[in-house]
Amino acid sequence: MELIEILQNAAQAAQKLKNEPLSKRDDFLLVLKAQLEGNVDIIIEGNKKDIEGLGAENPMRDRLKLDENRILAMAASLEDIRVMSDPLGLVLEDRNVESGLHLKKVTVPLGVVGVIYESRPNVTIDVAALCVKSGNVAVLRGGSDAHETNKVLYDLINKALYEAGLDVDCVTLLDTDRELVKQLLNADEYVDVVIPRGGQSLIDMVRENSRVPVIETGAGVVHIYVDSEVDIDRAASVVVNAKTDRPAVCNALDTLIIHADIMQQFLANVLPQLEKFEVKIYADDASFEFVSGKYNQELVQLATDESFGMEYLSMQMALRIVSNLDEAIDHITRYSSKHSESILTDNKAHASEFLERVDAAVVYVNTSTRFTDGGVFGLGAEIGISTQKLHARGPMGVRELTTYKWQVESDYAVR
Repeated sequence: MELIEILQNAAQAAQKLKNEPLSKRDDFLLVLKAQLEGNVDIIIEGNKKDIEGLGAENPMRDRLKLDENRILAMAASLEDIRVMSDPLGLVLEDRNVESGLHLKKVTVPLGVVGVIYESRPNVTIDVAALCVKSGNVAVLRGGSDAHETNKVLYDLINKALYEAGLDVDCVTLLDTDRELVKQLLNADEYVDVVIPRGGQSLIDMVRENSRVPVIETGAGVVHIYVDSEVDIDRAASVVVNAKTDRPAVCNALDTLIIHADIMQQFLANVLPQLEKFEVKIYADDASFEFVSGKYNQELVQLATDESFGMEYLSMQMALRIVSNLDEAIDHITRYSSKHSESILTDNKAHASEFLERVDAAVVYVNTSTRFTDGGVFGLGAEIGISTQKLHARGPMGVRELTTYKWQVESDYAVR
């Protein structure tokens, strides 16, 4: 089937889906949950074919891999989404104006949502679930490295749509042909919004080539600033978690910033913990000598300008020493992708200033950046983490997949 026909079918499905009752949309989630739970072995078998195509040292292996626990977690997230209230038909404003008009601002779906993503097959399930729950049709284009897994998951989605009595064109998985991406980005007649979810190169490509409105998500250049007034032990545990828990995801730590007054004390605490995970450190001039004397020499390198502003997605990170809070915020302002930023401090004034001045989708105090996640935020799942300011920001759940329209009534008013 040609892409234009696929998108026409998607647009027609969107017209039907927005009028389907919540019960049918929730039935889809219930059936899909059962499909995932009942086909764990089949999903893993398809996933193994994709894993075999990646090198043993490829950091994307962790993003790509599905095991039983991850599949059951995906299924559990569907139940979290199912029990949420209907995001459609919410009255955001209801008022009368002097001209005799009765105005209501009511939430409605975005329409046809195109999602272009890399590596992570759980995105296939997350997007399908969030879109259908919010009355949107999804057109998916996953990466070639996860295509076998995506095909298995899409087959389950298709069956769940059919069993729930919904149009099977509510979710479509495109082939991995790159030419289809170009066509999708120019199909503004049928597609209402495109969401790229992946690395900076993917996001840049979509933004530069799309005639369809774009919501940017995913790329994270994440900083943690350790202030001079801080609980050293607890702050070190946050840093280790942010860097090593899942280094290949977008909310993992990329650059550690430390106040000069506690540099030696803090590094003496955290370096042995990072060394256990073989984290490679790109240390700035102020810290290089100290780190070199305390750390595995093969894992230390002098930082360059390119070391900062880098999304590492692996067991690597940059290290910067600053003399005050202003210098830390200046560094973050220069290099941040506006994803997730954190300060570790016992100084309430510094914490408040950091929250106010740092421009990012999520700003933390005394918290690991690994919490930036739709599921953790109570959204069930996320279609992505928006790093821009229009139309949504941060983890995007069902509410962020709606827009609104004005409904106006009067007694035959004229102007």
